[in-house]
Amino acid sequence: MPKPSHLRSVSPTPAPAAQGAARRASGVAVEAAAPPLGSVAPAPAPATLDADPYPRGVSVETVPKRGKRRSYSAAEKLRIVRQAAACTKRGDVEALLRREGIYSSHLTAWRKQLALHGTEALAGRKPGRKPKLDAKDRRIAELEQRAARLEAKLSLAEKLIDLQKKVSAILGINLAPDGES
Repeated sequence: MPKPSHLRSVSPTPAPAAQGAARRASGVAVEAAAPPLGSVAPAPAPATLDADPYPRGVSVETVPKRGKRRSYSAAEKLRIVRQAAACTKRGDVEALLRREGIYSSHLTAWRKQLALHGTEALAGRKPGRKPKLDAKDRRIAELEQRAARLEAKLSLAEKLIDLQKKVSAILGINLAPDGES
Protein backbone atom coordinates (compact mmCIF):
# COMPACT_ATOMS: atom_id res chain seq x y z
CA MET A 1 0.00 0.00 0.00
CA PRO A 2 1.65 3.32 -1.06
CA LYS A 3 1.95 6.13 1.42
CA PRO A 4 -0.42 9.08 1.05
CA SER A 5 1.29 12.07 -0.58
CA HIS A 6 1.00 14.27 2.52
CA LEU A 7 2.92 11.79 4.69
CA ARG A 8 6.68 11.60 4.58
CA SER A 9 8.93 9.01 6.11
CA VAL A 10 11.62 10.42 8.41
CA SER A 11 14.70 8.75 9.97
CA PRO A 12 14.12 5.09 9.12
CA THR A 13 15.53 2.54 11.59
CA PRO A 14 16.44 -0.98 10.58
CA ALA A 15 13.96 -3.80 10.98
CA PRO A 16 14.69 -6.35 13.74
CA ALA A 17 16.04 -8.89 11.21
CA ALA A 18 18.63 -6.41 9.95
CA GLN A 19 19.99 -5.47 13.39
CA GLY A 20 23.24 -7.31 12.77
CA ALA A 21 23.62 -5.94 9.23
CA ALA A 22 26.27 -3.44 8.19
CA ARG A 23 25.39 0.25 8.06
CA ARG A 24 26.25 2.79 5.39
CA ALA A 25 27.45 6.29 6.23
CA SER A 26 23.91 7.51 5.59
CA GLY A 27 22.62 5.25 8.36
CA VAL A 28 20.72 2.90 6.04
CA ALA A 29 21.11 -0.79 6.89
CA VAL A 30 22.65 -3.05 4.24
CA GLU A 31 22.04 -6.81 4.11
CA ALA A 32 25.18 -8.87 4.78
CA ALA A 33 24.82 -11.12 1.73
CA ALA A 34 22.19 -11.96 -0.85
CA PRO A 35 20.97 -15.59 -0.97
CA PRO A 36 22.86 -17.67 -3.55
CA LEU A 37 21.37 -18.12 -6.99
CA GLY A 38 19.14 -21.10 -7.39
CA SER A 39 18.17 -21.19 -3.71
CA VAL A 40 14.64 -20.44 -2.67
CA ALA A 41 14.27 -17.50 -0.32
CA PRO A 42 11.39 -17.58 2.13
CA ALA A 43 8.35 -15.74 0.83
CA PRO A 44 7.25 -12.68 2.78
CA ALA A 45 4.18 -13.12 4.96
CA PRO A 46 0.96 -12.04 3.24
CA ALA A 47 -0.38 -8.69 4.38
CA THR A 48 -3.54 -8.76 6.40
CA LEU A 49 -6.17 -6.09 6.64
CA ASP A 50 -5.34 -5.45 10.29
CA ALA A 51 -1.60 -5.08 9.63
CA ASP A 52 0.05 -1.73 10.18
CA PRO A 53 0.61 -0.10 6.74
CA TYR A 54 3.85 1.46 8.01
CA PRO A 55 6.63 -0.78 9.31
CA ARG A 56 7.71 -0.39 12.90
CA GLY A 57 10.74 1.77 13.49
CA VAL A 58 9.74 4.31 10.85
CA SER A 59 8.43 7.57 12.21
CA VAL A 60 5.88 9.40 10.10
CA GLU A 61 5.69 13.17 10.05
CA THR A 62 2.57 14.94 8.86
CA VAL A 63 3.36 17.89 6.64
CA PRO A 64 0.69 20.55 7.09
CA LYS A 65 -0.90 22.10 4.04
CA ARG A 66 0.02 25.67 3.27
CA GLY A 67 -2.27 28.06 5.08
CA LYS A 68 -4.08 30.96 3.54
CA ARG A 69 -2.18 34.23 3.64
CA ARG A 70 -3.65 36.36 6.40
CA SER A 71 -4.51 39.97 5.71
CA TYR A 72 -5.01 42.64 8.33
CA SER A 73 -7.41 45.56 8.15
CA ALA A 74 -6.19 49.08 8.82
CA ALA A 75 -7.95 49.05 12.20
CA GLU A 76 -6.18 45.82 13.22
CA LYS A 77 -2.80 47.17 12.13
CA LEU A 78 -3.36 50.40 14.04
CA ARG A 79 -4.47 48.50 17.15
CA ILE A 80 -1.37 46.27 17.07
CA VAL A 81 0.99 49.23 16.51
CA ARG A 82 -0.59 51.12 19.42
CA GLN A 83 -0.39 48.05 21.68
CA ALA A 84 3.29 47.65 20.77
CA ALA A 85 3.90 51.31 21.58
CA ALA A 86 2.25 50.79 24.98
CA CYS A 87 4.57 47.88 25.86
CA THR A 88 7.00 48.97 28.58
CA LYS A 89 8.51 45.81 30.07
CA ARG A 90 11.17 43.70 28.45
CA GLY A 91 9.62 40.94 26.35
CA ASP A 92 6.17 42.54 26.08
CA VAL A 93 6.53 43.29 22.36
CA GLU A 94 7.70 39.74 21.65
CA ALA A 95 4.74 38.34 23.57
CA LEU A 96 2.40 40.60 21.58
CA LEU A 97 3.92 39.39 18.30
CA ARG A 98 3.49 35.74 19.33
CA ARG A 99 -0.08 36.34 20.51
CA GLU A 100 -1.04 38.07 17.24
CA GLY A 101 0.91 35.59 15.09
CA ILE A 102 2.93 38.21 13.21
CA TYR A 103 6.61 38.80 12.56
CA SER A 104 8.56 41.78 13.81
CA SER A 105 9.07 42.87 10.19
CA HIS A 106 5.29 43.38 9.88
CA LEU A 107 5.30 45.63 12.94
CA THR A 108 8.31 47.57 11.63
CA ALA A 109 6.71 48.11 8.22
CA TRP A 110 3.40 49.20 9.77
CA ARG A 111 5.19 51.66 12.07
CA LYS A 112 7.04 53.12 9.09
CA GLN A 113 3.86 53.44 7.01
CA LEU A 114 2.08 55.11 9.92
CA ALA A 115 4.93 57.57 10.47
CA LEU A 116 5.27 58.50 6.78
CA HIS A 117 1.68 58.62 5.55
CA GLY A 118 -0.64 58.36 8.54
CA THR A 119 -3.47 55.92 9.04
CA GLU A 120 -4.48 55.93 5.36
CA ALA A 121 -1.26 54.08 4.48
CA LEU A 122 -2.21 51.16 6.74
CA ALA A 123 -5.28 50.39 4.59
CA GLY A 124 -3.16 48.58 2.01
CA ARG A 125 -3.65 48.29 -1.70
CA LYS A 126 -5.85 46.09 -3.78
CA PRO A 127 -3.74 43.18 -5.10
CA GLY A 128 -3.10 42.79 -8.79
CA ARG A 129 -2.54 45.11 -11.69
CA LYS A 130 -4.09 48.50 -11.93
CA PRO A 131 -7.05 48.45 -14.31
CA LYS A 132 -6.38 49.80 -17.77
CA LEU A 133 -7.96 53.13 -18.62
CA ASP A 134 -10.93 53.21 -20.94
CA ALA A 135 -11.32 55.83 -23.72
CA LYS A 136 -13.04 58.36 -21.45
CA ASP A 137 -10.34 58.15 -18.78
CA ARG A 138 -7.55 58.42 -21.38
CA ARG A 139 -9.19 61.56 -22.82
CA ILE A 140 -9.49 63.12 -19.35
CA ALA A 141 -5.81 62.38 -18.61
CA GLU A 142 -4.78 63.86 -21.99
CA LEU A 143 -6.78 67.06 -21.37
CA GLU A 144 -5.35 67.43 -17.85
CA GLN A 145 -1.80 67.16 -19.25
CA ARG A 146 -2.60 69.73 -21.95
CA ALA A 147 -4.07 72.13 -19.36
CA ALA A 148 -0.93 71.78 -17.22
CA ARG A 149 1.33 72.55 -20.22
CA LEU A 150 -0.75 75.60 -21.18
CA GLU A 151 -0.70 76.92 -17.60
CA ALA A 152 3.10 76.61 -17.56
CA LYS A 153 3.34 78.55 -20.87
CA LEU A 154 1.01 81.23 -19.52
CA SER A 155 3.08 81.63 -16.38
CA LEU A 156 6.26 82.01 -18.45
CA ALA A 157 4.60 84.58 -20.75
CA GLU A 158 3.42 86.64 -17.76
CA LYS A 159 6.94 86.63 -16.29
CA LEU A 160 8.41 87.76 -19.63
CA ILE A 161 5.89 90.63 -19.87
CA ASP A 162 6.78 91.73 -16.33
CA LEU A 163 10.49 91.64 -17.27
CA GLN A 164 9.85 93.74 -20.41
CA LYS A 165 7.99 96.32 -18.33
CA LYS A 166 10.88 96.57 -15.88
CA VAL A 167 13.47 96.90 -18.65
CA SER A 168 11.44 99.64 -20.40
CA ALA A 169 11.08 101.52 -17.11
CA ILE A 170 14.84 101.36 -16.52
CA LEU A 171 15.68 102.49 -20.06
CA GLY A 172 12.86 105.06 -20.19
CA ILE A 173 11.25 103.52 -23.27
CA ASN A 174 7.50 103.78 -23.72
CA LEU A 175 6.15 100.36 -24.79
CA ALA A 176 2.60 101.57 -25.45
CA PRO A 177 1.73 101.76 -29.17
CA ASP A 178 1.07 105.19 -30.68
CA GLY A 179 -2.27 106.63 -29.62
CA GLU A 180 -2.27 104.77 -26.26
CA SER A 181 -0.73 106.12 -23.09
